[in-house]
Amino acid sequence: MSDILETIITRRSVKSFKDCEVNSEQIEKVLKAGMYAPSGKNLQSAIIISITNKKVRDMLSSVLANFRGIESDPFYGAPVVLAVLADRSVPTYVYDGSCVIENMLLEAHSLDIGACWIHHAKAVFETDAGKEILSSLNIKGDYEGIGFCVLGYPQVNPSGSIPRKSNYVFKIQ
Repeated sequence: MSDILETIITRRSVKSFKDCEVNSEQIEKVLKAGMYAPSGKNLQSAIIISITNKKVRDMLSSVLANFRGIESDPFYGAPVVLAVLADRSVPTYVYDGSCVIENMLLEAHSLDIGACWIHHAKAVFETDAGKEILSSLNIKGDYEGIGFCVLGYPQVNPSGSIPRKSNYVFKIQ
């Protein structure tokens, strides 16, 4: 079994990807890691939309860039976008979705796939384009976008860990 702490410590966000597809078996492993994330009362409020279709990926990129008021690709050229949404009727939905993304980030790193958590999925899935994606997949319910996990093979592998702040942990003994 791999050293989980080492994976956690060495995981870094990747923001520059090679222009090639990610192996489908590796994507499935990342998705499975997300599916096994902890959730409040095991209600599994989160869902994952795996987007490898370039047209849909580029449309989402455009919607997000427009929301942010930028002209660059907010997905950094990553060929895979994993959108995580969660059911608002579950009190722990934001935390559940966040755990899904974290599990996927860690699994991607363990597979030497670059990944990055991208914010503003909530805003994207409140647009007509976002609602159309949900409708096209027959996703019903009160789902809120939690975040995107983008995947791809990194142009450069970030190395090392970033030092932690000195006042991170307080102990009561």
